Amino acid sequence: MQIIQSLSQVSGQYQALFVDLWGCVHDGVRAIPGAVEALTAYRRAGGRVVLVTNSPRPREGVAKQIAGFGVPEDAYDAIATSGDSARLALFRGAVGSRVWHLGPDHDLGFFEPPAILSDPMTITRVPLDQAEGVVCTGPFDPQADPSVMRPEFLAAKTRGLKLLCANPDIVVDRGEVREWCAGALAELYSEMGGESLYFGKPHPPIYDLARRRLAAVADVSDSAILAIGDGPLTDAAGAMGEDLDLLFISGGLGAAETGTAPGGSPDPAKLEVYLAETGIVPTYVIGTLR
Repeated sequence: MQIIQSLSQVSGQYQALFVDLWGCVHDGVRAIPGAVEALTAYRRAGGRVVLVTNSPRPREGVAKQIAGFGVPEDAYDAIATSGDSARLALFRGAVGSRVWHLGPDHDLGFFEPPAILSDPMTITRVPLDQAEGVVCTGPFDPQADPSVMRPEFLAAKTRGLKLLCANPDIVVDRGEVREWCAGALAELYSEMGGESLYFGKPHPPIYDLARRRLAAVADVSDSAILAIGDGPLTDAAGAMGEDLDLLFISGGLGAAETGTAPGGSPDPAKLEVYLAETGIVPTYVIGTLR
């Protein structure tokens, strides 16, 4: 494991990057300037960038969202979202045709049939007591503890409903505020004895989608792909499971634990403890993507 100061120190060894968004390229409010500059410079040098995100939104929705944050189109080649992977499963019947939507209204785009499917199942959103399955795109209130959903989850579990999780992230930091994500709800449902289905990082479907997105613009082998992310349970676990080299961003979700100050590098001693506790085995570590 090597602590580096800039992406350019190692990027020449790779033809493509699989880059996490939240905590690496933006903070949920605005783009991280150094990250945008690093990615655009990498692409100018001939590299390819696929943004791989656990967002429940379709890639078109993510592209619009990050443009609003200040991430320009010339910072990436393609986007692979957990939402797109999960939508394919939904419209192939993974949790039935009548589903209860657990999530905010701004995620309703999730229920638009993917263009890639020629004969998608008709999906109808219904109340929980009429549902054949649950689609979770996130909590109704991202500040509320996931345990508030126990009554609904008990009812769903008792009826044997599967829960399709559109975003496996447990938490994210929106600016300075930490928020719960769909992954925390799916984890609770599983702990209560229900069955949760995952399609984003660290699970294989989103990496299969990312490879297809990459193949549309370049022929790149796995050995020439560098994964970049800050989530130990998602980005890091996914890269390790897919046998991809990993650049771990210590200044994201693990900033406090690794002693990474804004714009700085991790404290080597704290980083060693953190990596041991989380089981992360990165190829490289950097404070922030720059």
